[in-house]
Amino acid sequence: MNILKFITAGSVDDGKSTLIGRLLYDTNSILDDQLEAIQRANRKNDDGTVDLAILTDGLKAEREQGITIDVAYKYFQTDKRKFIIADAPGHIQYTRNMITGASNSDLIIILIDARKGVIEQTKRHSFIAKLLGLKKILVCVNKMDMVDYELAVYENIKTAYLKVAKNLGIDGVDFIPVSALKGDNIATISDRIDWYEGPSLLEYLEEVDIDQTSHDSSGWRLPVQWVIRPQASDLPDYRGYAGRVLGEGIKIGEEVLVLPAGIRSTIKQIEPDLTTENQSLNGRSIVIHLEDDIDISRGDFIVSANHPANTSKSLEAHISWFENQPLDPSQVYLLQNHSKVSKIKFPEVFYKYDIHTQEKLENQPIGLNDIGRVKIKSADEIVFDTQDVFAENSRAIVIDPRTNLTVAALMIQSA
Repeated sequence: MNILKFITAGSVDDGKSTLIGRLLYDTNSILDDQLEAIQRANRKNDDGTVDLAILTDGLKAEREQGITIDVAYKYFQTDKRKFIIADAPGHIQYTRNMITGASNSDLIIILIDARKGVIEQTKRHSFIAKLLGLKKILVCVNKMDMVDYELAVYENIKTAYLKVAKNLGIDGVDFIPVSALKGDNIATISDRIDWYEGPSLLEYLEEVDIDQTSHDSSGWRLPVQWVIRPQASDLPDYRGYAGRVLGEGIKIGEEVLVLPAGIRSTIKQIEPDLTTENQSLNGRSIVIHLEDDIDISRGDFIVSANHPANTSKSLEAHISWFENQPLDPSQVYLLQNHSKVSKIKFPEVFYKYDIHTQEKLENQPIGLNDIGRVKIKSADEIVFDTQDVFAENSRAIVIDPRTNLTVAALMIQSA
């Protein structure tokens, strides 16, 4: 049974947490004690029903204010699929939290309030989804009950969003009109939206085709997390390299390349007991052994020799800035790509984007919540892939060494 990882995104009070709560409630995925707890809670809807948004509000401040601040993860499954849901905050000041959740998702559900239509956060989240290379975008027009389930309202929002998608170069967007509060088109088709002929949200999520073989042409990567050398009397020659595999196709006897050193070797053994040649290892944490004794350290990469990654000290990347203080081209920052940390500078800011028009604004500083394109100079060789080839190895974070705060996310585009 495959797993679908998706995130909900939208502006404040668009109903993201309520939609997830309704989905869990209508699929009987809430434990009895959880249900009793939310029934005892003070938060109620205007009609006196239980506020299902409480299910994803784990922080005290979230429950007090009725907003989402941090990303909340929920898990459930049906007979057809397992699901991992990320509920992202809608406030612009928590955009960095939304990016964290989206970077681990295959699909994004963008909620639009039927009363408000397409707004700035709609465009911002769509833009981020495009930059992160998410495989599918579903737009849920929520709160249809507040506009009397009018078809014209839905069609106008659909038309407006398709213009945004065209400007961003996004293809294949799907739409579902819903009311998370009333449960319309969430788990089952609603009679109150009889003009809609598509699937319910749950049916859509069960059937949507997320390409699971996107790594076939780009091989696999193993960022080394730890070098295991027990040096015990019963294991005098044991040398294993532990990490989490990105991609598929790794097998015993395969020729590999150790980067950034560029040394070749062959896989001698894979632990634990994954010896089938065609075993899919995407996302699995393993230990591998090589035929040759090579000086490999934490932060190095072991990759398929037939489909090697890139290495360079000079990169170009899209950047999403998280910090109140703007990007300082004279400041030394740290770039963390998996377990590798390197000193970097941003010698040039090419442009930033106008979120409303996607216009490129040159000679503008990169500030809080801005998205732009920058040049990176690194003290070390960076092992990377470009966004269009191997998205999981094109992403990195930027850390300010003065505060140890994560100040930006990067999506590497080219060397």
